Amino acid sequence: MAEVRYRKLDELTDDEVYAAYAPPAPDWLRVNFVSSADGAATLEGLSGPLSGEEDKRVFKVLRARCDVLVAGSGTVTAEGYGRLVLSPDRMAWRRAQGLPEVPVMAVVSRSARLDPKAAIFAEAPRRPILIVPADLPESRTEPFAEVADVIAVGTGAVDYAAAMAALRERGLRQILCEGGPTVFGDLVAADLVDELDLTLSPLLVGAGPVRIAEGRASTEARPLELRHVLEAGGNLILRYLRGSTDE
Repeated sequence: MAEVRYRKLDELTDDEVYAAYAPPAPDWLRVNFVSSADGAATLEGLSGPLSGEEDKRVFKVLRARCDVLVAGSGTVTAEGYGRLVLSPDRMAWRRAQGLPEVPVMAVVSRSARLDPKAAIFAEAPRRPILIVPADLPESRTEPFAEVADVIAVGTGAVDYAAAMAALRERGLRQILCEGGPTVFGDLVAADLVDELDLTLSPLLVGAGPVRIAEGRASTEARPLELRHVLEAGGNLILRYLRGSTDE
């Protein structure tokens, strides 16, 4: 097992934070979530209030490192996702790595009940992707033809294994998922998650909110290895890798 490192986030340079999240393999799927100390995935229905400036530094590094950012339509709508943009310094870092200035945005939806005129589609700096079940009526996806590519896989629900394979066929090999809980739960059930990056926020929310993983039940528990702990403002920023993975 690799040695677990504990560091203060504000003692790390940007280069050190980027290095701390270097993916172990060319094909990699990491999930980024925030949770209260007592396990709530949301506060007042949103994940944003659980997050702070402290963990947003890591959040932004993870976005800068990915080829494609995947999020469910419920999360996109509830959290108010707009067009996917990065700060000038994050774009400069990507250029230095030989990457396009911004990742591709991919939205997962069972129904495609989204607005194709929304900024996440219509104002995207790179053509986004809509991931839907293959048996969805064409009338649902046709309005997106001008603003997004459509990946249609699965019957009645998205086939996540096929969807992630389709992203990689497009050269989008480093995948970052930002939820929501149902998407995460389905990725776990499909055994597709290589890494969980979890911020534990120093808040007690109490009963009610969902966990970070919901949706389809998994048939087994999958072991993880803790690789590092970053502390910032009372937040614990944890990086877990699949137990069978070696860096």
